[in-house]
Amino acid sequence: MRILFITSSRIGDAVISCGILEGLRLQYPQARFTIACGTVAEGVFARFPALERLIAFEKESFDRHWLRLWFKLAPRVWEIVVDVRGSALSLLLVARKRYILKGGRRPGRRYVQLGTALGFAPPPLPVAWTGPADDAKASALLGNGPVIALAPTANWEGKIWPARRFIDLFHELRTKVPDARAAVFGGPGAMEAALAEPVLRALPDAINLVGRLSLPEAAACLRRSCLFVGNDSGLMHLAAATGTPTLGLFGRSKASEYAPAGTRTAVVIAPGAEGEAPMAGLSVEAVATAAFGLLGL
Repeated sequence: MRILFITSSRIGDAVISCGILEGLRLQYPQARFTIACGTVAEGVFARFPALERLIAFEKESFDRHWLRLWFKLAPRVWEIVVDVRGSALSLLLVARKRYILKGGRRPGRRYVQLGTALGFAPPPLPVAWTGPADDAKASALLGNGPVIALAPTANWEGKIWPARRFIDLFHELRTKVPDARAAVFGGPGAMEAALAEPVLRALPDAINLVGRLSLPEAAACLRRSCLFVGNDSGLMHLAAATGTPTLGLFGRSKASEYAPAGTRTAVVIAPGAEGEAPMAGLSVEAVATAAFGLLGL
């Protein structure tokens, strides 16, 4: 049995879709999966246990990437096609059953929308898959003792809490977790490095993981952390999917749609209209209080 799963080019949205992907794997334990996603997100699925083929593609002008993808997928008859991007491509493939989920922004938690569309009740939470090598690397990097994961970066300036407040927050958290070390996470590239640099400079003992990990390795490191605090980003969603206590910070994005989905999560929302409030409105005290509550301290 072969199932095709077409999902997002963004890391956060790709992670959110992992809940229904895992649900399908458990529902059809003999199935083999082909997953098509954007190149940035391919690491999200690299350790998926039932993976037969992973197709990563870049967006091209005039939607030529969809045509290239169709040529790769059309020769096969699919038992099930699941397309969380709502593309027309899925209608042009031979499939015994298909789920073409509506794309675009709309009210409600995205993981709930996906789960409901496939008939899961309750909607499955996102998961993150890692391998033995990823877990071994995480153990070597983080060592023993509690680690607090900080993610001061995001793909848009409006989502970013000031770096100085991440620094002050960590010092506040250490008043109750005195032996904790900080691990600073971020993606590859000069922009991510620049956003994380003030935090790393102010916390010289922090573990610098900015741009140094694959997504499965990042998931393994996040799973070993005792707490994650970060802006609304792919890393936030990945942390929640690992089961780590995850605190998401929101201002100019909507927690009602994209709050972290996991077994132990919370959000702190800047005062003001949802999706329009400046992140500078979030105080260190409010975030620390939420973090202590998440840790049961």
